[in-house]
Amino acid sequence: MARPRIKDVARHAGVSEKTVSNVINDYAHVSDRTRQVVREAIEQLGYRVNLAGRHLRKGRTGIIALVVPELDIPYFAELARHVIREAEECSLTVLIHQSGADRAHELAALAGFGSTFVDGIILSPLALTADDLRDRTGFPPTVLLGELLEEGADHVAIDNESAAREATRHLIGLGRRTVLAVGGTDAPGLGTAQARTRGYRAALAEAGIAFDPAALLPVGSFRMPDGARAVTRALREGARPDALLCLNDQLALGALRALHEHGVRVPEDVAVVGFDDVEGGRFSVPTLSTVAPDKAAVAKVAVQLLQHRIEEATAPDGVRDGADARMQAPQDRIVAHRLVLRESTEGHTRR
Repeated sequence: MARPRIKDVARHAGVSEKTVSNVINDYAHVSDRTRQVVREAIEQLGYRVNLAGRHLRKGRTGIIALVVPELDIPYFAELARHVIREAEECSLTVLIHQSGADRAHELAALAGFGSTFVDGIILSPLALTADDLRDRTGFPPTVLLGELLEEGADHVAIDNESAAREATRHLIGLGRRTVLAVGGTDAPGLGTAQARTRGYRAALAEAGIAFDPAALLPVGSFRMPDGARAVTRALREGARPDALLCLNDQLALGALRALHEHGVRVPEDVAVVGFDDVEGGRFSVPTLSTVAPDKAAVAKVAVQLLQHRIEEATAPDGVRDGADARMQAPQDRIVAHRLVLRESTEGHTRR
C-alpha cells in the first residue's frame, strides 16, 4: 500500500493541502474545528510528516552533533540520553561524536567535521583553548558545555566553583580537617577541574584551614582506576586524610575501593564526596554523596539555545535582522545543582 501523502490527508479531511500544511506546522490562524478534522485524518490514514523534506526546505538537515570527550564516562552517557530526548521534542536527530579530549578532534567538530551535514553542535571541550574558539566565522552554530572558555560563545554549565565550595564546606562541617582533593590541580586555566579546585581552596580558606599543595592528588584521567591509584599512592606515602573531595563520581568510586583495600572505613575514618550523581554512586557500598547537576536542565537549555541559533543562521535576511536582540548576544546559562548526601558522609560528625 502506498504511503499516504499530504494531498490524501487534504482529500480525506475535505480541506486544501495548504490547510493541512498549516496544521502540521501548528500555525495559529487555523480554527480549532479544522485543526481537529485534519488531525483525525492524519491519524486515520497513518500519515507521517516528512521531516527531512521540511528541514531541507528551510536550508537545514535536521541533524545536530553532540561532542563529548568519552562516551563510557557515565556522566556523558547520561547527558547524551537527555540531549537526545530534548532534540526529539524539536524534531532533531542527534549525531554522537567522541573527541577523546583530543584538540584536533575537538577542532574538527567545531568546524562541523568539514561538511554541512550538521545544523549545529553541542560541544563539551577539554582540550580547546579560548584562542581556538575566538574566530568561528563560517562554523556551524555551537553551544559549549562545561567551563566558559570564551565570552563570545553560548555556554551552559553549573557553577562548578560554588558547587565544590559547598561540598567542601559540608565535609568541614562534619569536623573533617584534612580534606584531600582527588583530581585537584594547580595548573592554570578555565577548565572544570580548575574551577572545582578553586572552590575547594576557597572553602578551606573560609574555615581557616591552611592549604597544602600535597592535598591535591593529580590524576591522568577521570576514571575509577585513576581515583584508586591516586588514593593508594597518597596512603602509601603517609597521608592520613579524614575526607576526600573527588572531582567526579568515577574518581570517588575508585577512591572507595582503594580505601576499602587499605582497611579505611567510610565514612567513619574518611568521608567521601563526588561530583555528577551518576547511577553507580547510588548502588556503591557505601552509597556516594555527590554534587548533582541538573543534567536534564543542561540538555534542555543547550538544545533550546542551539535551536535558536540554527533558526537565526538559516532565517531569511529580513527575518534575521528583526530577530530578538536578546538571543543575538551570546548566552551564558548557569543551571542548578544540589548536594546529595548519602552514606559516604552521613552520620559521622567529628568534633
